[in-house]
Amino acid sequence: QNMHAEKLEQGLSPRTVQLCHTTLYNALANAVRTGLLSRSPIIAVDKPKVERHEMRTMTEDDITRFLNEARKGEYYSLFFTLIFTGLRRGEALSLVWSDIDLSGGQLSVNKTMQFIHNKVTFKAPKTNASRRQIALSPNTGIVLRLHRKAQDKVRQSLNLTPVTDKDLVFSHFDGKPYLPNSVTHAWTKITHRCGLAGIRLHDARHSHASLMLKSGISPKVIQERLGHSTFAMTMNLYAHVSPGMQQDAVTKFDSMVMGEPEKVC
Repeated sequence: QNMHAEKLEQGLSPRTVQLCHTTLYNALANAVRTGLLSRSPIIAVDKPKVERHEMRTMTEDDITRFLNEARKGEYYSLFFTLIFTGLRRGEALSLVWSDIDLSGGQLSVNKTMQFIHNKVTFKAPKTNASRRQIALSPNTGIVLRLHRKAQDKVRQSLNLTPVTDKDLVFSHFDGKPYLPNSVTHAWTKITHRCGLAGIRLHDARHSHASLMLKSGISPKVIQERLGHSTFAMTMNLYAHVSPGMQQDAVTKFDSMVMGEPEKVC
């Protein structure tokens, strides 16, 4: 139990503490199997529970209202990209221009930003599924092209070196990385101003997935875009969307096989 308390004091999330518990549990269980220990001491420690936040998603009108307000600040391109790709915050903040192929219309996720002990670091994704290619919509490509031109223009006006492929896509004018908490704070302020209080930054990712499911996109495609390790994880998260999808599916199947139903007086 002390391990849990110490980890929480260090500012680690309950989910991280749960992963630490699982790793230690497996290591000690292996020690018992190989005869290094007679009994695992972690058996007496309860696994920490992960508090799940209520998922709230944005409608098409919500997204339009949010982006119109976001245009007034410096995070517009970042927030647009998050909503239209389903990227995690740390994944978006770690992108450099060489990760984005504007001609081919896709971006590569190969690292994520972490902010620990007041220091920004970039690390490889935790799972192979998180390392992925994501197709960009035409409008996302336009937003990113304009974003790079704006970066070049600002740097030129300040006599700074031009943007290179090694530079961060989303950063301060001098190339220094955005701090994750600052980005989240900016998102929260915008949602309050446009009547969407309670929609978290991570809900942009949920909104992306939910709207794609509602539009008939294959759940397998959405799993790949989000970087989920299993198909089950995707469906468990977005089960609330499936009832409408099922009704639409059976209606299409009925029409395909039987044709339009006859009207009954």
